[in-house]
Amino acid sequence: MEWFDNGWGLSLATFLPALGAIVLLFVPPDNDRLIKMIGTVFAGLALLVGLVLLTQFDFSRAGDIQLEANAEWISQINSRYHIGVDGMSLPLLVLSVLVSFLCTIYMWFHIPAPGKPKAFMALVLLLETGMNGSFIALDLLLFFIFFEIVLVPMYFLIGIWGGPRREYAAVKFFLYTLFGSIFMLLGFLAIYFKSEPHTFDMIALRDAAPFGSELFQNVAFLGLFLGFAIKVPMWPFHTWLPDAHTEAPTVGSVLLAAIMLKMGTYGFIRIALPILPDAAINYAPIIGVLAVIAIIYGALCCFAQTDLKRLIAFSSVGHMGFVMLGIATLTDEGINGAIFGMVAHGLITGMLFFLAGSMHERYHTREIADLGGMLQQIPRFGTLFTYAAIASLGLPGLAGFWGEMLALLGSYQPHPGLSEPLFRVLMVGGGVGTVLTAGYLLWTVQRVAQGRVPEKFADGRGIHDVVRLEWMAWAPLLVLILAAGVYPKLLLGVTDDAVQTLVGLLGGGG
Repeated sequence: MEWFDNGWGLSLATFLPALGAIVLLFVPPDNDRLIKMIGTVFAGLALLVGLVLLTQFDFSRAGDIQLEANAEWISQINSRYHIGVDGMSLPLLVLSVLVSFLCTIYMWFHIPAPGKPKAFMALVLLLETGMNGSFIALDLLLFFIFFEIVLVPMYFLIGIWGGPRREYAAVKFFLYTLFGSIFMLLGFLAIYFKSEPHTFDMIALRDAAPFGSELFQNVAFLGLFLGFAIKVPMWPFHTWLPDAHTEAPTVGSVLLAAIMLKMGTYGFIRIALPILPDAAINYAPIIGVLAVIAIIYGALCCFAQTDLKRLIAFSSVGHMGFVMLGIATLTDEGINGAIFGMVAHGLITGMLFFLAGSMHERYHTREIADLGGMLQQIPRFGTLFTYAAIASLGLPGLAGFWGEMLALLGSYQPHPGLSEPLFRVLMVGGGVGTVLTAGYLLWTVQRVAQGRVPEKFADGRGIHDVVRLEWMAWAPLLVLILAAGVYPKLLLGVTDDAVQTLVGLLGGGG
């Protein structure tokens, strides 16, 4: 399969879902079974291509761009169809194709009202193309297009199939992200015009860096920072996230948490840090402080939540804070921890949103005070919820531990250009956040899974344990959460070479 090496494989993994969405246009809207089958097949083919790409990737040189294509696209502005992956982007691409496929399996019996499976499935497939493309693009303009593609399908997924306040949540999500994207595009254009010759090529820009004065780098970095920080989202740009998650349908919440938030953090490590390294060092303390505020703020907000989905949404603010703290250290340990944290958060929080959606379908409520006794009434479901919650709090041996630990470790001895005392204070703040995180998650498990079954659910009518289709959709996530926790080299062995290359560009030690 040598033809995979020239970029065809990456193109297939990215555009097969979009092709599936086009095929769905010609399917009768009332043929639910055929619609679901087509969506699952095209998402499954994208996953299959992703797995083949894993076999074609040379892990001994994971710091290099591989499986690359670089073709003429818009010659007038020297923008090219340049795609490829290295050890930092490959895990996120595989995560994207996997979670998207699992969502299509889940949708066989979980299409929300109003029942428009054709439109729902087509939007999910289009969303997957945007997410996959963001992780393979090596041209700033191409990245921007993929980055923006995801806005439209997620807007409609929330606005049509969401909860009671869906219109408000959809508009807020759209406007926040669009606002950030405007500044990100201005930053891209500034970099383009400053480069000689003018180019949008990320690798050429990386190799030419640093260019321009420190003032230019700081201003351009600010534009990129706003675009990526809103997508993460970092505190104080996070306020769209709880509303979007709470109102989104289950599949929308899973994709938003597991993949879309990573597009922002990935933008930092792929674009902002290597192309504007001097500005990255200048902004790192600010990013670190905001990250620790997010960790503690997100945890404290979780204690105040009564809605389970909203609690999980606020937990994402804290977990992505650990990712940004790792990035802010500009060290090998910290950035490796950040990427590990991205993947772990995708697996764990994606699983938690799956469970919250299925819980709502069984009990018709997400109010924590109304739930209880799940381990007694539906023991397998209660066990899965407990397992995912414990993974989320960072228990050693499960995936959530390593990202947080490496981010804190990187904070102890940050990049030589950063203040050690400041980052050690941030390390302590992050440690406090881990304690608070354990507190609210154990409190949630106690309220939801343990105790007595509420009287109104005691008859068990309509409440059933995990069904076969749910096992099919969830089993890969459950296994990977354990595998990555027990054997972290599964991921760190892929990312480390690429991270060392990045840290070398920043002038730091490996």
